[in-house]
Amino acid sequence: MKKQKIVNDPVHGFISIRSPLAYEVIEHPYFQRLRSVKQLGLTHLVYPGACHTRFQHALGAMHLMGQAVESLRYKGHDVSRDEAEAAECAMLLHDIGHGPFSHALEFSIVGKVAHEDISAAMMRELNREMGGRLALTLAIFDNRYPKNFLHQLVSSQLDVDRLDYLCRDSYFSGVAEGAIGMERIIKMLEVVNDELVVEAKGIHSIEKFLIARSLMYWQVYLHKTVIAAEQLLVNIFARAKALARRGTLTAADEALQFFLTQDLSADGMDDSRALRSFVRLADSDIDCAVKQWRNHPDRTLSALCRMLTERRLPKVEIRREPFERDRIEELQRQTARLLGLSVDEAAYFTQANVLSNRAYSPAGDPIKLLQSNGELRDIYEASDILNATAFRQETTKHFLCYPKEIRRKEQAGA
Repeated sequence: MKKQKIVNDPVHGFISIRSPLAYEVIEHPYFQRLRSVKQLGLTHLVYPGACHTRFQHALGAMHLMGQAVESLRYKGHDVSRDEAEAAECAMLLHDIGHGPFSHALEFSIVGKVAHEDISAAMMRELNREMGGRLALTLAIFDNRYPKNFLHQLVSSQLDVDRLDYLCRDSYFSGVAEGAIGMERIIKMLEVVNDELVVEAKGIHSIEKFLIARSLMYWQVYLHKTVIAAEQLLVNIFARAKALARRGTLTAADEALQFFLTQDLSADGMDDSRALRSFVRLADSDIDCAVKQWRNHPDRTLSALCRMLTERRLPKVEIRREPFERDRIEELQRQTARLLGLSVDEAAYFTQANVLSNRAYSPAGDPIKLLQSNGELRDIYEASDILNATAFRQETTKHFLCYPKEIRRKEQAGA
């Protein structure tokens, strides 16, 4: 590459791609697929602007990694050109294993395999294709490289992944509560004993970052209408898989058909057919399948697909206590009568589940502040705000989904 490439990004401005290896990764079909995978799944059904993609996020995360490395170099920390290039490539590839609609279908299409495991399998395949030139990237990504702070920039409670997605998701959703001072946070980064820390004077920027993340979870990522839509999509795939394994359903796309009839483990993603099938899937394939299945003779699948495509989303109730089993079963019986289905089939439309979120976890990988005397202090202890009850424990909420028509009948009867 004789000169740098420049991408105009609405969040960060001009992003420069100086590394030939990074450019080669970006040009690869595996990475280009991310243009067709929405960052926030079905969130656009609530926030219409939230149609940005994993491609945009990966470029933004790479850009912030470059800025973080430059800031640490300025403070005297040794990061070689190869290490910087590998770290930037790690950010390009950290989410490459996301499938259609990102987290919404993470455990539906490929079974109980997390996107991190799929990312690792795809990175290993890319490394083979590129003659081992991603070996250092893989070592940083897997935390096998001696400089631990480089892995922390890729994956920790204060990584550049979170910095980018909070700013990006806030921008595209229009939810101002997610805005954070990412430039100041990057400037405040330091390394002590091979550990990524933050200068003490950056405490308020970190507090805002953690509060913004908590607010974005409940206002955007776990918004009750988003939950309703994504639960509907998950149930569509649960029903589709059940029918496919009985031999009564096919998908127009061969790659999707493969996953409808297979249950894979993380190791199974190293299989060439599984990987080839996965990289062919994008949001549009799911959209086409759902539209196709609207007319399927199975009334359960057909009704679920029509509800999603027509945005007739379920009613959602959220509370801190679990919902009574008797009420759930009664709602399932009412749903069965309403839709002319069996009680078992009605369970696809009426079910309870749990949401949880922890804004910050002091255990495991804490964010540490570098005091003026050289001591390190956990931000959890140093901050008056983060010592509040809301930040000391995981917040758990229970939700119940059921057809809105049932609620209208209940209200009419009252």
